[in-house]
Amino acid sequence: MSRPSIAEISALTADLAALRQNHTSAEYAALMDRKADLLERIARHTPGDTGAAEVARLAREHADSLKSTD
Repeated sequence: MSRPSIAEISALTADLAALRQNHTSAEYAALMDRKADLLERIARHTPGDTGAAEVARLAREHADSLKSTD
């Protein structure tokens, strides 16, 4: 996986804000999957940071749980 960019983080933040206004469960699930991917990439590029790894793990669990409800 490539190192996450500031532009990707900014785009995700903007999409999260927009989603609060009007969203469907499918859009929310897709956005949570993007969030988990980004956090996993951040954790991979910060070896030894157990906090980042835990946040990424929890985000992935949440995103995966949303997929199973489709």
